[in-house]
Amino acid sequence: MLDFKVSEELKPNKELLEAIKDYKFKTMNGKVKTLLDTNLEFIIPITYSITYPTKLTIFEYKVNEISGKPYYIKKYNKKYNLKELKQILINLAD
Repeated sequence: MLDFKVSEELKPNKELLEAIKDYKFKTMNGKVKTLLDTNLEFIIPITYSITYPTKLTIFEYKVNEISGKPYYIKKYNKKYNLKELKQILINLAD
């Protein structure tokens, strides 16, 4: 049987929560899990589900890459940084 240990709880980004406060949304905390007796880590992203006025799912990953784009929008199949994401949310409101 595979045994996991939660090594870190990931909380929603306050800046992004401020940007989507005018929408109806639901968030789900993320986790970093470690498979016991190995060095494998599994990242469950923070999920922001916007339901009104449009349907949009945003995933926030804990990343260590140089690009610095921790946000992923499933609908567009593309990664974004916080500045780009805020611009998309402003365009959706129009």
